[in-house]
Amino acid sequence: MLSPLAPPVAHAQSQVLNLQDADIRIFIQDVARVTGRTFIIDPRVQGKVSVVSQEPLSRNELFDVLMSTLRANGLVAVPTGSGAYRIAPEEGAATQPASLGASAGYGFATQVFRLRNLDATSAADTLKPLVGRQGAIQAVPRGNMIVVADYADNLRRIRGLLGQIDQDRGVTETITLKSSSAREIAGVLNDLLKGPGADPAARNGVVSIVVVESSNSIILKGEAEAIRPLLDVVADLDRRAETAGDVRVVQLQHANAEQLVPVLQQLVGQPVTAASPAMPSGRNRPGAATAVPAEPPPAATAAPAGPQRANIARYPGANAIVIAADPDTQRMLAEVIRQLDVRRRQVLVEAIVVEVSDEAAKRLGVQFAVAGLNGSAIPFTATTYGNAQPNLPAIIGAVAAEKNLPDDDDTKALLRDAAVRSLLGATGMTVGGGGQIGNDALFGVVINAVKSDTASNLLSTPSIMTLDNQPATLLVGQEVPITTGESLGVNNENPFRTISRQNVGVQLEVTPQINAGGTITLFLRQEVSSVAGPVSNAFSELVLNKREIETTVNVDDGEIIVLGGLLDQNERVSVEKTPLLGDIPGLGNLFRGTAKAKTKTNLMVFIRPKIVGDAAQARAATAPKYEYIADQQAARDPARQAELERLVRDYLRAEPPTAPPPASSK
Repeated sequence: MLSPLAPPVAHAQSQVLNLQDADIRIFIQDVARVTGRTFIIDPRVQGKVSVVSQEPLSRNELFDVLMSTLRANGLVAVPTGSGAYRIAPEEGAATQPASLGASAGYGFATQVFRLRNLDATSAADTLKPLVGRQGAIQAVPRGNMIVVADYADNLRRIRGLLGQIDQDRGVTETITLKSSSAREIAGVLNDLLKGPGADPAARNGVVSIVVVESSNSIILKGEAEAIRPLLDVVADLDRRAETAGDVRVVQLQHANAEQLVPVLQQLVGQPVTAASPAMPSGRNRPGAATAVPAEPPPAATAAPAGPQRANIARYPGANAIVIAADPDTQRMLAEVIRQLDVRRRQVLVEAIVVEVSDEAAKRLGVQFAVAGLNGSAIPFTATTYGNAQPNLPAIIGAVAAEKNLPDDDDTKALLRDAAVRSLLGATGMTVGGGGQIGNDALFGVVINAVKSDTASNLLSTPSIMTLDNQPATLLVGQEVPITTGESLGVNNENPFRTISRQNVGVQLEVTPQINAGGTITLFLRQEVSSVAGPVSNAFSELVLNKREIETTVNVDDGEIIVLGGLLDQNERVSVEKTPLLGDIPGLGNLFRGTAKAKTKTNLMVFIRPKIVGDAAQARAATAPKYEYIADQQAARDPARQAELERLVRDYLRAEPPTAPPPASSK
């Protein structure tokens, strides 16, 4: 309340304050009555205040005193939409609209600071202790800004601090190396800055290191205090490299020294060394060095002139390359080696060969024979057809030989064997009979009926893994002997036969090439062959079934593509009949042999290549195959799966492969 002892003032708006332990709610009411403003007092607003003024105060000054008194007591006035002011504790003020009197310094306000040199997150951590108890500070990394909600006077103090520290005090130094590799020196500096005992400022990223390979230079940017010791380190390393000598040994991590040396020799104009005879050449082995003399490089691509000619050799025992050259040439060759000595990616090629074949056959044949007896005028008459079994004349001949020829006659044995083979070759249902027609003739008849359906399903799944641009071959099958020549000699003396062995089974030959766009070019040959059996009963040479595809395709990584296929349907009808008699309707079936055969074959070959770039992808490709085999064994006998795992642990001394967990998507 306003003091009743206050002297009169010249203006009605002026008042003198003299409050001692007055209720703050009464003080707010008095200020509202004098200033004409509306205040909404939160029920949580409680307490006593003491305010004394030596001189009369105007309405605006009285209002400012109220705002300062509220802040001193942990309260804040927040404007509402109707022109009134809500007085509440300052808890949560950072989430409310700007409080009254923000421009004067005692109100609550929010301000955005855009940083030019400092990192927003680091700046927020640094300024957080300076923000008031109920204030808030938040970093916005996207725009490199910080948002601060606090009393206005504290915001002015934070603004002044940011103006002093948000300045670019860094320097930029460019160092051109004479004897060392810029990339190698940059790696040393990075390890030095990240190691234990390094300068905390440099460790937090204040020092930036950029490699300029075209000029073999290093650019250092950061504070002068952090860069100064690095300059001395770089100068010392470059000076030591200059006096290290002109011979350098490079240990290769992934590349093959035999394949890399000819490339380097061509760069410096040295005659290309022939490939080592100890290394297996292999069919189509890419990159193998040859003994062809190297032609001198053109003048435009020749190595830089220097006082010393470069010599490059390899040390096979350690897969290392020895370079004897001046420092500039060594640096150039080291950079070439760095780019080529990388881990080569692999390709897992999986194929599926499916063949579904159906064969249906029908055969019906009637054979008969009539022969006269005792000088009868009835002639011998018989019908026989090649598509009907058994052969009736062969059986009649064997029966006649049994009755009329002695046992030691060779003709009798031959006729008997022919009849037995004919009977054994019969399939389906065979009905036959014979007898005598009075005393004048003999007769015989054979009826053979066959209906057969044969279905086959060929399914093979060859798979193979190989390096990029490296040919690979897979064979699962047998070597079958095939006769290629035969000679009986003169008078059947010194007979001999030449035999070659041919691979029969599943064969997969592939050379993958990984393209920069992520696709894979496959030079592929897929063959599935099997032994069908001998040509005939009288000819023992083998007939081989063969399905082969040789092609070049372009496939996306992990996609399935069809290489080719065959849809084949054959239908064959064979009719053998007696002229004229076989054409008689109905009765003609007795003088006819009919055979029908229908074959339908569906063949498809699918391929799926998968790029395997690192150890994790190799495990992801290996684990499903291992688990599939383990599951197949467990389905037959659970003990077999435990046996497989025990073999891996005991013999390979490793854990069974498991697929890595899928990456979680956020």
